Amino acid sequence: MQPTTARLSEAAAPSVSTRHLRAFHAVCRYGSVSQASTVLCRAQSAVTRAVLQLESELGAPLFERSVHGMLPTRFGQVLLRRVERAFAYMDTAYRDVAVLSRDARRTGLYSLHMNERRLKALIELSRRRHMGAAANALGISQPAVSLMLRDIEHEIGAALFERGVRGLHPTQAGETVIWQLKLALNEVRIAADEVAAIRGLKQGEVRVGVLSLGRSYVLPVAITRLLRKHPELKISTMEGSFEVQVAALRAGEIDFMLGALRPPQHCKGLSREPLINDMMAVVCRAGHPLCTRENVSLADTLEYEWVLPHSGTPTRNLFETLFSARDISQPHIALETTDLSIIREVLLDSDMLTIISPHQYRREFSSGMLYRLALPLPETARQVGLLRRTDDRPSPGAQLLLAEVRAITSIPEVPLMDLEPSL
Repeated sequence: MQPTTARLSEAAAPSVSTRHLRAFHAVCRYGSVSQASTVLCRAQSAVTRAVLQLESELGAPLFERSVHGMLPTRFGQVLLRRVERAFAYMDTAYRDVAVLSRDARRTGLYSLHMNERRLKALIELSRRRHMGAAANALGISQPAVSLMLRDIEHEIGAALFERGVRGLHPTQAGETVIWQLKLALNEVRIAADEVAAIRGLKQGEVRVGVLSLGRSYVLPVAITRLLRKHPELKISTMEGSFEVQVAALRAGEIDFMLGALRPPQHCKGLSREPLINDMMAVVCRAGHPLCTRENVSLADTLEYEWVLPHSGTPTRNLFETLFSARDISQPHIALETTDLSIIREVLLDSDMLTIISPHQYRREFSSGMLYRLALPLPETARQVGLLRRTDDRPSPGAQLLLAEVRAITSIPEVPLMDLEPSL
């Protein structure tokens, strides 16, 4: 479940100092450093330094200064929109914690006015579920991490983790705080990419959750085309179960998912965008005895052993439903695996069969290594598409990759199996 180019924990770190965002927001709201400093109870010099630091990190002026006050520039407006979204997420976290704890206090955490290392510590603790592992990931000592957590919990008035012999487990308050924190930090990350885009720079990282049907054809072609146009972008992918990827999507750890779509009831709070219809096929090696049999039927496949994904997976469910719907007994499953390389090698070295989307072995079909039996299987039709958060405002890089994916899947005259990366 590791990304191909970067760890998602590293990708979650914004490129601007979150602790300066409260000062920036106050200047935007009140129109001057002096009024912002009064509201924040901070020295004017401290507020000025915070704004200058953000401008230096983003490489762009955030305000127009005049004797009448300060107005956000185009760059400042972009940052402001993202900061307000980030603060809204953290406000949700506070309200949820206030319901769970009578001692809840609105502290700097809820405006991201906190040392970035402490914020990273919370995320690493939620990911690693172990104090020592989180300390190693952060490059600091375990007592330092323990002290950070204890201080944060004391400040907000709520326990975020339960300590046990098997490690840490987030409390209900911890789950909501860390979930909303990840979403907030994602907004800050995207803000930096948007400011760069206005400056004519397409930079940043796009993080994609990819299921099997998106992994083998659409996404690789889309990534290749995008990077040829914008080589300064970086793409990372996340593999894993549907449930794991959906959790990451909801937390803002990935920008979108691509693959076979689940029914709407499994995607509450998420936006489904169908792109193409896919139908599975019975696949075997070239030269298999069934390749030359006339009018081959599904019942004929009972003579051979099968290699299939594990029980309970979507493909396996479709397979079992297919045979049941046609009143055919279930064939013998000799091997269970989801590894495409293992399936391919087993097929090539035996008379075993599998059922799979033909797109996943498009190169093997083109080279004549594998063969698709002439068995229409309309019962296995399913939609392949995108899954995103309903309130998603994608980064410039994510928008570009989404556009490439949509362009590839909207070419009706070119079979997807025949697509190759192009300039």
